[in-house]
Amino acid sequence: MCLTGVDYFSTLGYQPAIAAAAAGVLSPLATLILVAVTLFGALPVYKRVASESPRGEGSIAMLEKLLPKWRGKVFVLVLLGFAATSFLITMTLSAADASAHLIENPFAPAWLQGQEILLTVVFLGLLSGVFLRGFREAIGIAVGLVAIFLLLNLCVILVSAVQIVGNGGLVHGWWTALTTQHGNPLVMLGLAVLVFPRLALGLSGFETGVVVMPQIEGKPGDTEQDPAGRIVGAHRLLTTAALIMSGFLVTSSIVTTLLIPAAAFEEGGPANGRALAYLAHRYLGDGFGTAYDLSTIGILWFAGASAMTGLLNLVPRYLPRYGMAPAWAKAVRPLVLVITLIAVVVTVFFKADVEAQGGAYATGVLALITSASVAVTLSAHRRNQRGLTIGFGTATVVFVLTTAVNMIERPDGLRIAACFILGIIVISFISRSRRAFELRATSIRLDEAALSFVSSQDDGDILLIAHEPKRLSSAAYRHKLQHACAVSHFPATARPLFIEVTVDDSSDFETELRVRGVVRHGYRVLEVHSSNVPNTIAAVMLHIRDITGLMPHVYFRWTEGDPVANLFKFLFTGEGEIAPVTREVLRAAEPDVTRRPWVHVG
Repeated sequence: MCLTGVDYFSTLGYQPAIAAAAAGVLSPLATLILVAVTLFGALPVYKRVASESPRGEGSIAMLEKLLPKWRGKVFVLVLLGFAATSFLITMTLSAADASAHLIENPFAPAWLQGQEILLTVVFLGLLSGVFLRGFREAIGIAVGLVAIFLLLNLCVILVSAVQIVGNGGLVHGWWTALTTQHGNPLVMLGLAVLVFPRLALGLSGFETGVVVMPQIEGKPGDTEQDPAGRIVGAHRLLTTAALIMSGFLVTSSIVTTLLIPAAAFEEGGPANGRALAYLAHRYLGDGFGTAYDLSTIGILWFAGASAMTGLLNLVPRYLPRYGMAPAWAKAVRPLVLVITLIAVVVTVFFKADVEAQGGAYATGVLALITSASVAVTLSAHRRNQRGLTIGFGTATVVFVLTTAVNMIERPDGLRIAACFILGIIVISFISRSRRAFELRATSIRLDEAALSFVSSQDDGDILLIAHEPKRLSSAAYRHKLQHACAVSHFPATARPLFIEVTVDDSSDFETELRVRGVVRHGYRVLEVHSSNVPNTIAAVMLHIRDITGLMPHVYFRWTEGDPVANLFKFLFTGEGEIAPVTREVLRAAEPDVTRRPWVHVG
């Protein structure tokens, strides 16, 4: 919970000030709406996500299953763009805000003024160092930071509440201002709803709460197929975090609105972006205020840990499997360095300006929550759960409208997210093209019949004829064999094997190959389902060579049509220019030409 909380709870460092600046005297009411959306919208949505993705896949995996093939892959890449926006901006914005809290402390040395970029880069480097050491160290740090931060916030709010109770005029003055400016309760509610999108940063952290699910131990009876204990633990994690945060949000909005003058929230004001820190210094002295600042700096710095965890979970889970990232992207340490480098570039680009990154942060957070609500709504609908479909659908409408309003009011966030999305899509397809000639088989298994086919001879070569699985008549097999004999000087007495590859989902990059042996019209056939044809044939040939010690030969007919067009067809459909690609895959996989299976084309 604390690893999630360094992101979720750290927004207390700036959320009360944002609410006060956006809503003024309506801040407590607007915050109540935020809490209602949290408890009755985001929390039920993510509890459902946790139930359906107990291995930490999150809402993106749910949508991937609901939207298969290339449509689903492209949609996932777009969502990964929003996720990258949310997580990376969490790292850079939180580190920049930590730098701002450090510089604005009254005891901070004068030479720190104007060093926001340098301090932010240092914070990012320290965060990277923690993850290079290990994940367990990150969890330990998160627990300490969250415990201290929440305790200090509780002290500030309790002392502030005592000040309000001791001065009854504060409540009266706030109520007078509220009724004078907004006399009609419906007008108050309407205005509070309108400013809600600006408070959406208070919803950050739920996606990370699902991402950390593999760290939950669960119960002794849990299985990989039914991790019921882990799901219960995740529900408890999300509920506890949401209740704690809701309590702090409501109480902090009340004390900051009643005790801090409106002018102090303006740009350059002492409470701008640091309302609770302002109260800590004012009512508990600069000594306690400095301790509060250090705690805020620590949790804001480490808020990037939950974001880093999210990226380390999402990137290896999707991009390498899609063929849209190098294989080294599955390794933690190189990926940490790459993510840190990108974060440094983003920091320099935004000049460590917290306000400038706020729009992108809100856009990424809202897009992820909206995608989660859409996923659980579709899931409930497919299971004919009418009540849940209506409930989740209502939450989806709320989040869609909130996201749309946020994008209209702060289009810079959408532009930044679009840059991340475009970058991921372009780099992904370049990577997939560069990796197109890999074997792409995670494992190969032959059934008993297929194994008997390839092991039926003790010496010589194993002859394979590539055949289209759509043409299953006796004449089709006979003509294919006659063609091999006539064009490729195929021995007339030989008993070849036919190999047929059925492409199920060409958008998949890596697949498990299950080779099935069948006899059709007297011809022995190896059937295999895969995401592509040439890479699969090459992988099966190498596997046959390894298990039999004999050299496989495969016979193709030339593909009709433009070779360039066929190559692009191969990249997107797994078919196309099959014979040359099969040979190229074999060449890349087996550099020793004397051990490389043969490809014949006629």
